[in-house]
Amino acid sequence: MTDRPQIPRLGERFAAAVAYATAHHAEQRRKGTNIPYSAHLLGVTALVLEDGGDEDDAIAGMLHDVVEDGGGPEALEHIRAEWGERVAFIVEACSDTDEVPKPPWRQRKEDYLAHLAGARDDVLRVSLADKLHNARALQADYRAVGPDLWQRFNTAARTAAAQRWYYRSLVEVFAVRRPGRQADELAWTVGELERLVREQEGEAALTEGPG
Repeated sequence: MTDRPQIPRLGERFAAAVAYATAHHAEQRRKGTNIPYSAHLLGVTALVLEDGGDEDDAIAGMLHDVVEDGGGPEALEHIRAEWGERVAFIVEACSDTDEVPKPPWRQRKEDYLAHLAGARDDVLRVSLADKLHNARALQADYRAVGPDLWQRFNTAARTAAAQRWYYRSLVEVFAVRRPGRQADELAWTVGELERLVREQEGEAALTEGPG
């Protein structure tokens, strides 16, 4: 009989992270919807666990947006004190900025993609779960509202071409750095979104202009 991997124990540390994250994001909703932002955090955490993550990985999944979404360096230090260095490392590595206001969108994303190219496996696990959950939401929302979806984003990200550039770049990074079922699903989801955009907006909508 083959020994099964031990099931990760999700105890008081994890429960405390859920409480902290839901409180931090309590007033936030998913872009353009009335869905509590915590739904995204729980979805990411589920994907992390489905991918074999341990309790620290799951906690990082719950907390991955705290620093980037208003918490800043103070929140990172709180995370380090409460949940330890490894969780803080993953959260920091999954944050594309801790500055307020945030730097320009394109530069942040280019820097984040470059960072993923050399990131640790636990960071890649949480980041991939985050991007897959976001890509699933993008595809579902595009089916529902079509091109109006892009108006939910900041100016630099407010086109099909900008979103395609970023998500296609993520697909390429994860295919090399963390190949597997979730990377494959990310590639399929992004491809399906591209297909929907071509049907509604045409091929030109997916092509970036000069500069």
